[in-house]
Amino acid sequence: MPGTLLTPRHAELDILDASGTREALRALRPTHVLNTAAWNAVDAAENEPQRAFALNADAVGMLAETCQSLGARLVHFSTDYVFDGAKRTPYTEADAPNPLGAYAASKLAGETLARERCEHALVIRVCGLFGIAKSAGKGGTNFVETMLSLARQGRALRVVADQVLGPSYTLDVARIVWRVIASGHTGLCHVTSAGATSWYDFAREIFRLEGVQPSLTPVSSEEYGARARRPLYSVLAHDALRALGISEPRAWQPALAAYLADRGAVSDSARRGS
Repeated sequence: MPGTLLTPRHAELDILDASGTREALRALRPTHVLNTAAWNAVDAAENEPQRAFALNADAVGMLAETCQSLGARLVHFSTDYVFDGAKRTPYTEADAPNPLGAYAASKLAGETLARERCEHALVIRVCGLFGIAKSAGKGGTNFVETMLSLARQGRALRVVADQVLGPSYTLDVARIVWRVIASGHTGLCHVTSAGATSWYDFAREIFRLEGVQPSLTPVSSEEYGARARRPLYSVLAHDALRALGISEPRAWQPALAAYLADRGAVSDSARRGS
C-alpha cells in the first residue's frame, strides 16, 4: 500500500484542539488517519471521567467527522475492556459490549462515534499491549517492564490471577493491522495475540524467560482492590480476521519471548551508540 506515513508529535497535533486538528488534516488531506491517542489510566478515569470521555470519545467523534468530510478513512483503536467478562469463551466482533467502568464506557462511546460519523471507519480492538515504544499514557511503561522493574528492586509482587486476557506484542499487532487496512475492511476487527492467560501467569512467564525469581503471590481482583472494575475474562476472538483470510498473530508466549529479545537488542544498540 504505497504512500507517505506521517507521525506528527503531540505538540504538532493535539486532537483535544478540535479546530487545530481540523485545520491540520485539511492541509494534509490524508487518505487514512490512524488514531492511537487514548486516556488509558483506567483507575484515574473513575475519578476524572470527563477527561476520559474528552479524549476517548469526543475527540474521536471530531476526527470521524473530519475524515468523513475529507473522504479519508479513520482507523481507531479500542479495547477489550468494552466487554464485561461474563462470557467464558472469546468475545467476537458480534458480541454486545457492556463496559464496567468510566474508561471502558468512554472507549465504547468512541467506537460508536467513529462508526456513526465516518462511513469508512475501521475500529481495531486490542488487549494487554506491550512493545518497545511503551505507552505515553502509562508513564512510558507497560506490564512487562513494570514487573521486571519491581522485581529487580526486590519488591514482593501481588498480581491478579482471576483476570484472563490475550496480552499482545505491538509489533505483531501493527503487522496485522496494516493488512486489515489494505483489505479495505470497515467496522470492527479484533487484533490480539493468540491464546489466553491471567495477569499472574503472564508475570510468571516474564520472570521465567528473564531468569528472575521474585516473591510473587497470586491474588483475586477483590483482594487487589483496584479503583475500577475490570472484566474477569476479555479474550478476543478473531472472526473478522478469519473472514478476511488473514492469519491471527502468533501466540502470546512466543510473542513475549520475541519482545524480550528485541528490547535487549535495542538496549545493546543504545549502549554501543552512547
